Amino acid sequence: MTPDAHKSSDAPAPHPGDPDDGAAPDLLLAEPDESLASDVTARLAMAGLETVVCRDGAEALLQVGARHPAAVLLAAPLPVVGAATVTRLLADLHPVTVMVGAGTDGTTEATAALEAGAVAIVARPYRTGEILPLLISDRAGEKDDPTQPLVVGDIELDPAGFHVFVSGELIPRMPVREFLLLRYLMEHANRVVSRLELIQELWGKDSMESNSLTVHIRRVRNRLVKDGGSCCTITAIRGLGYRLECNPTSSLAAAPGTDRASAAHQESCRP
Repeated sequence: MTPDAHKSSDAPAPHPGDPDDGAAPDLLLAEPDESLASDVTARLAMAGLETVVCRDGAEALLQVGARHPAAVLLAAPLPVVGAATVTRLLADLHPVTVMVGAGTDGTTEATAALEAGAVAIVARPYRTGEILPLLISDRAGEKDDPTQPLVVGDIELDPAGFHVFVSGELIPRMPVREFLLLRYLMEHANRVVSRLELIQELWGKDSMESNSLTVHIRRVRNRLVKDGGSCCTITAIRGLGYRLECNPTSSLAAAPGTDRASAAHQESCRP
């Protein structure tokens, strides 16, 4: 065996999704779960995007310096070096767009990463419909910024800051999954979104045995209407799904002598 052949056989096997041409990839994904990494890498490849995969925060820091990806997606929680620390170090050493993927167990770390400079939190398991606009707008320099606030009625959702406001008042401590559920319904306001669509988009599954979606819907509705006094609510359409809709008279009764603040609030709730 020649020395060159021996060197080649001893080289470490690349991670799934690693490009072999040395070109700067569109995305570096730091994801310890191999099945999640393989799934999103394959779906992004179908969209023409190249992904490098690593398994922990320390490797992510090394790979960003070596590969110079256009964007970075960090799982939360992330082993060895956490997502917030990686985000902070990248801002100092290798400035790049950073997103954080979080499920129910990664809320605290994902929020800390946002404070450290990440541009957005996305659902984990991942959905390409949420990741692609961030990657494509960043790569093409488009003017439309998917991290800009969403406004529906009297609700304002800030993806970059991970905040939700009703009539200018902050709704505190909204968990990641509830935040992502509300964002999806706001993106599709006034249309019925099926249970299957929500489950696929937010949980990455085709079915759920538990009533988790129903529970999340109820919690978001309560935060908006009971806690925030919103004129918008999530309506269950039997046999079809859910619809976010706003009624200008649901939180304030229209009556002669209504003050300007009340009138402005009602106006913001008009479809």
